[in-house]
Amino acid sequence: MQRYVCIHCHFYQPPRENPWLEAVELQDSASPYHDWNERVTAECYLPNGAARILDGQSRIAKIVNNYSRISFNFGPTLLSWLRQKAPQAYERMIAADRESQQLFSGHGSALAQAYNHMILPLANTRDKRTQIIWGLRDFQHHFGRDPEGMWLPETAVDVESLEFLSEAGIKFTVLSPYQARRMRHQVWEEWQGVEGGRIDPTRAYNCHLPSGRTISLFFYDGPISHAVAFENLLMDGERFAQRLLSGFNGERPWPQIVHIATDGETYGHHFRHGDMALAYTLEYLERNQLARITNYGEYLALHPPTQEVEIFEKTSWSCVHGVTRWMDDCGCRSGGDNSWNQQWRRPLRNALDWLRDDLSSVFEAKGARLFIEPWAARDDYIRVVLDRSPRNKDEFFARHATQPLSPDEKVEALRLLEMQRHLMLMYTSCGWFFDELTGPATLQILQYAARALQLSQQLTGEDREEAFLQHLQEAWSNVPDCGNGRHVYERFIKPTMLDLVGVGAHYAISSMFGGYHGHDSMFCYRVVLERTQVLESGKTKFAAGVACLTSETTDTSLRVAFGVLHFGDHNLSAGVRPLDDDPWFEEFLSRACNAFSGADLPACLRLIDRYFYGSTYSLKSLFQDERRRIINQIVDSTLSDAETLYRRVYEEHAPLMCFLSELQLPLPPVLRLTTEFVLAATARRALADQATGLDAVRSLLDVAQRSGFSLDASNLKSALRQRLNALVERWMQNPGNLEILEEVENVVALSRVQPFDLNLWKSQNAYYELSQAVAGNGHGIVNEAWLSHFRELGQRLGVALPQLPGH
Repeated sequence: MQRYVCIHCHFYQPPRENPWLEAVELQDSASPYHDWNERVTAECYLPNGAARILDGQSRIAKIVNNYSRISFNFGPTLLSWLRQKAPQAYERMIAADRESQQLFSGHGSALAQAYNHMILPLANTRDKRTQIIWGLRDFQHHFGRDPEGMWLPETAVDVESLEFLSEAGIKFTVLSPYQARRMRHQVWEEWQGVEGGRIDPTRAYNCHLPSGRTISLFFYDGPISHAVAFENLLMDGERFAQRLLSGFNGERPWPQIVHIATDGETYGHHFRHGDMALAYTLEYLERNQLARITNYGEYLALHPPTQEVEIFEKTSWSCVHGVTRWMDDCGCRSGGDNSWNQQWRRPLRNALDWLRDDLSSVFEAKGARLFIEPWAARDDYIRVVLDRSPRNKDEFFARHATQPLSPDEKVEALRLLEMQRHLMLMYTSCGWFFDELTGPATLQILQYAARALQLSQQLTGEDREEAFLQHLQEAWSNVPDCGNGRHVYERFIKPTMLDLVGVGAHYAISSMFGGYHGHDSMFCYRVVLERTQVLESGKTKFAAGVACLTSETTDTSLRVAFGVLHFGDHNLSAGVRPLDDDPWFEEFLSRACNAFSGADLPACLRLIDRYFYGSTYSLKSLFQDERRRIINQIVDSTLSDAETLYRRVYEEHAPLMCFLSELQLPLPPVLRLTTEFVLAATARRALADQATGLDAVRSLLDVAQRSGFSLDASNLKSALRQRLNALVERWMQNPGNLEILEEVENVVALSRVQPFDLNLWKSQNAYYELSQAVAGNGHGIVNEAWLSHFRELGQRLGVALPQLPGH
């Protein structure tokens, strides 16, 4: 009996990008990481690309790329984020798909996914089609091939969605066993009911569609998948393997495939070291020849389905009521306050449906003048989303425009298409999945709706926001202070909305700290500085100028004038307004410069308030990341001043503190705090300076330990991590350099000392990669002195050294 095992991982994060910036902003809840995408990447996406398999001594025996031996899909919006923000993780996924084609008879392990995790059975026909086309094009863009399979968000399915999959050339998708309704062996045989998850999951099935097309369906093993996700099966890799093997049945005569499907984040994010359990399980099955590891494409080609199946329509894997979780208060919840209800789900969907339908009329009416076929243009717009270069936009318009478009017409066309993109993004499933209207995922989709409303107003001059809020106010929050959907929108969404004047304010203020440059970029905006004048006097600074701002998404441009007065620290006032032909700016500039030069700062401030009346800003107006960066810059300057004072106190009273220490008398709290601050600052500065030897750092740590001082571990860890990573990069460029190797060894040794206990993941990866190269061909660098230090480094890193040639 042939036995196959396939593990599918659905990797997904909801789109978290600010719709006006096209970037994920700082999320303090993900600390110490910048945002949740970054945190989950560190805990799951990166580790699965370099998963550890340990030997009997708990040393790293192998580092493997899990992605090459599993079936997986990544949400397209997440994949684009990874490409930009976590290229190492992204490259390992792409490389794994190429490797899997070699392992699995030419069939890649990556599957596509409908674009932004919209629940397709609840979508209208046009959105279903576009979501599938966008998912397919996105996959081709990243993986450079056509997908064989496509993952449906939440496995939510109906026949129309399957029709579109088949029409797009998709061969198969994966569903829950509870979504199978009935099956039969031959077309002339009676149907057999398999409801309640009773379908045999160890084979593929044909689904015949009304159009005459067919698509293959796999139904994953429900109990084993549930055990992986919810029953701590990943605590033991061997137990995981045995549970997979329990899915085989010796009485079945056909080649069986035991396959499971879970959220990919299970392996590392939900369960720490789940990536290692996965790696060990796959290696255990292969090493003991217990089953053949495969993917869906290979199994389908080797063993085409011979049985037919029908599905339950409008069903999913995460709602026992079908797809009601994304439209009503069905009782499915994520574990919040038990007194809460989800009656807000229905009016929220109704409000978004109204907005979609109302703005679709705008799209069709205005799009008919600009596009040969507006909806076909929307289907193809994903190519622009993936590449917003001017050349690519021109090629898009050449394909779809009714005639050569003027610059203003191109702006109108891009606004229409961006409006449609946000009308789809607002249906991202997470907006309904959780328990509360004011939850982050629901606020996110309301931001998309707000962006669509803003674009529609720019296109038509009509304000639809009030009509939208009349629908939205039927949704009520469970939090009494938050009121209904109108209140939620006005409290949480309206303040986040942005226009080009607001972008200009950000540029003017942030450049006060980073410098004004001729050309600059901020998130999805380009800035050309046409003129500027900067005056300084001590800690005070005045700047004024003219800049042209351009959106990279819609090509909308605006010339603005600005004036900024910085009194020092966080005290700053700025004015920004559109610049027309009125000569007011020259008058302002002359009068403000004279006032500043004459040290009349109040007059300068009054001029900003007068000439930019109603359009003034402060540090609070900055985007989150830039605001945090500048505040940190101000705080660092303040801490530097404080350090000078603390160091003076420390040096003046060092003899007294030594005397008290000799007498074993406690230091006064002020002197203890002073000493800890100075020691930590000195150690941090020494670690940041690559030229400073580590002996100085060890001496400082020794003083702190002997005297019972507590040093700020987080800052010291960060400095040591940066030093080690930079050093390892230098070593990888010149691995035969014994001096660098010894330095790496010393830093790694220090990283194991308190208060560090550093995560050595990157260093272990580099060491393992080099050890494999050395074991393979000697790399031309092996000699006894080098090898001795290399072995010592491996011991410190916890990596087993493979057998080397001639040793």
